[in-house]
Amino acid sequence: MEKWQVTVNDVLSRGLFRECKLVAGHGGLNREVKWTHILEISEFESFINGGELILTTGSSIHFDSPNGIIYLDKLRKKDIAGICIELGTHVKTIHPDIIQYGNAHHIPLIIFDTVVKFVDITQDLHTLIINHHHHRLNQINIFSQEVNKLSLMPNGILKILKELYSHLDIPVIFLTDDSKTYYYPPLVKDDIPSIKTSIGQNVTNTPLYESNFLQETDYTNFPIKIVGNNCGNLFVKRNKKDLDEFSHSLIDRAILAITQIMLRNRTIEERKQNLEEELIRKLLQGKDCAADDIQKVLPAQAKNFNYRLFLIETTSPDMELKDGEWEEIKLQQSLMIRSLFKSYGFIPSLSVSKNEITVIASFFKQEEAKKDTERFTRIIEEIGNIEEQKILIGKNCRFGISNIKNDYTELNKSYKEAKDVIFIQSSNLLQTYFFENIGVYRILLNLLENQKLEDYIHEYLGPIIRHDHENKSNLLGTLSTYLNCLGSKKETAERLFIVRQTLYHRLEKIEELLGKGYMEPINRQAIELALAAHSLKKQT
Repeated sequence: MEKWQVTVNDVLSRGLFRECKLVAGHGGLNREVKWTHILEISEFESFINGGELILTTGSSIHFDSPNGIIYLDKLRKKDIAGICIELGTHVKTIHPDIIQYGNAHHIPLIIFDTVVKFVDITQDLHTLIINHHHHRLNQINIFSQEVNKLSLMPNGILKILKELYSHLDIPVIFLTDDSKTYYYPPLVKDDIPSIKTSIGQNVTNTPLYESNFLQETDYTNFPIKIVGNNCGNLFVKRNKKDLDEFSHSLIDRAILAITQIMLRNRTIEERKQNLEEELIRKLLQGKDCAADDIQKVLPAQAKNFNYRLFLIETTSPDMELKDGEWEEIKLQQSLMIRSLFKSYGFIPSLSVSKNEITVIASFFKQEEAKKDTERFTRIIEEIGNIEEQKILIGKNCRFGISNIKNDYTELNKSYKEAKDVIFIQSSNLLQTYFFENIGVYRILLNLLENQKLEDYIHEYLGPIIRHDHENKSNLLGTLSTYLNCLGSKKETAERLFIVRQTLYHRLEKIEELLGKGYMEPINRQAIELALAAHSLKKQT
């Protein structure tokens, strides 16, 4: 790999330096020389920017005395490249303490035993530096043109990585946000598991140019972002402090070319998403859709290939959105949720509105359904931790998940199931995310929808409800607690914080109103269902 900088070592190979001697600072020969500066004053701090090769006769800096260390230390702190000293008029010899200081801090000290023209050195080195940079800029331009061409070719990302490797001789790995991997050369594949393990879920939050120590090798991470969202990470097998300006420039051009590919892919995804949304909305509304249209956006149905409808009720930002701002928020929500579901092995199809995100999460059914519920629960936990202002605040969301289904024509039914779960949650009747866990409320919600719930409640609880209303009593609460305690009078009295005699009087009144057989199994089941129905009715 060619280097970007002109170094002190390069300078020493120039013809004008043929007669010079390096008396100290051999460890600093790789220091970059950015410019030259003739220095003959002792108050020089404001004139030095860093990286200069200092040319001096020593008229104001006493290199022949230990006192010169004070000025040498100031120059070191300004990060100079090195010092060229003309011996003769002002400095006859370099003091040993000065030489020792230069060696200790790797500051090259170069002496000329004869008179030299600093103007010739300045002209020569400035020409070298400018030509060198011009050559490198030309290389960067050629590289940029090449990777832009590669970005238009099939498998362009891999070809761009190969081109980057050919210029820098540094192995490179690119991990996308949906876990696709590209790498070059092939041997570097062995490092990918370590990168994924070490970076894990934090990879998307890693700062630019962050070095990570993996398998005794430094990797520098370059996150690739589109509209503020991370779409992947480029890992370069070199510590960031060892990457020079030229390397960064080539890497930036490679990232730009990769970003263009990702943008084009994103545009294709957006078009697909629009078709996907339109189709999903029709299916949720129970409308007929052609099988060919369904196959374009949803995975093919198979015996063991199933889906759940995952519904997220969101809170819209309490602010006015500018033109086009909602479309950007919608896109970012879609990218975020789609990526999350993919990371857990689902094939997601989405429809996003201002108050709802509907995900058809398709998957191969596991032998134990519990494994699927655990994955969904982990997704809910991750969404709950999202704190993206104006995009999605996870803690403000509610979640409902339908039963497992196989036929896409039942999506409208799945949507209702997920909505029912959210209703039960918001009513504080049960805390579950899954439709199969809402128990008797599955029946009661159907009765509520058919306007038969109130008739059922009054048929079994009407006398008690009327009595409580007329006498301002709470026999209904006593009955509910009594049944929850499985008929244990002692436990019921303790839960109600009343003496047992008071409970006996209340139970006698309940028996009078409902009949002596109200605790018979068949009657008790009906009454318990009516109590649940009464709780549900109060929430509507």
